[in-house]
Amino acid sequence: MKVPSASARALRADELGLRRALPGRTLPLMVAAMALLAALSVAGWIGTSALARQWREGAGTAMTVQVPRPNEPSAKPDTTRLAAAVALLAGTRGVASVHVLTEAELTDLLRPWLGDSASQLALPMPAVVAVRLSGAAIDLAVLGHALDDAAAGTAVEDHGVWMRRLSALAFSLQACALLALALVGAVSIAVIAVATRAGLAARRDAIEIVHGLGATDGFIAGRFARRTMLLAAFGGFVGAFIAVPALLVLAQFAAPFAENASASPGHAALFAALPIPLWGSIAALPIVAAAIGFVTAQLTVRGWLRHLP
Repeated sequence: MKVPSASARALRADELGLRRALPGRTLPLMVAAMALLAALSVAGWIGTSALARQWREGAGTAMTVQVPRPNEPSAKPDTTRLAAAVALLAGTRGVASVHVLTEAELTDLLRPWLGDSASQLALPMPAVVAVRLSGAAIDLAVLGHALDDAAAGTAVEDHGVWMRRLSALAFSLQACALLALALVGAVSIAVIAVATRAGLAARRDAIEIVHGLGATDGFIAGRFARRTMLLAAFGGFVGAFIAVPALLVLAQFAAPFAENASASPGHAALFAALPIPLWGSIAALPIVAAAIGFVTAQLTVRGWLRHLP
């Protein structure tokens, strides 16, 4: 007959009474709440990064050209001002596409500010040309002078001001997400430390007896750390499980801002709405929670034991 080892018997016996000192309800519930907040913070950071990249690839590669009096003749014979500007833009290195907005498209752009009266304006409207740039660098000053020579009064807007504002906004949102994540981590450490100290206070007599009989600090800290690690891992798993449907709902609200906004709805598309790094972060929540619980309990118990007589 195989005799159980001393460590196995001690573990089953729970000689320190940790199941009473650290009950399996309050601490996992608190860790689950922190894990949920951490998942939301990470989602905010990843989503903001993706949105900033989309802004850079969208507005950062766009340029708008306004040509006043588009139908008047230009400096070139038998050519209107608009045709001369379009021909110059199309022949410029670094311009991927040139599109002249129709009257209906201009009306749609003005409708949010002017309402239904946007289609009844009698004012002479400049022609608006949407230009999509490629990766090649363009000297906008030189291009602006060339356009002004071809059609005097042509205005070029490279969206640089908007890009700087959008970049600042994205940076602010990312900083807020990281700050929220740091606060969640700090609160998690504080919650685990308080729960551990409460367990130490509840089992002080038993710990003093075991410590007086020769139990090392590492033995006692290891028992608390393992119990706390399991509870924190369970709480992290519950928080991650709750975070998935919450993030999927938020992904539906954010779908109009995504690059694949026109994709057909469905379960596959719904789960694909969350990026792979976010799924990896959610899967890592129980592991991170367990690591935080183990380390925090070790440090807390060892620091408490130093004050024992």
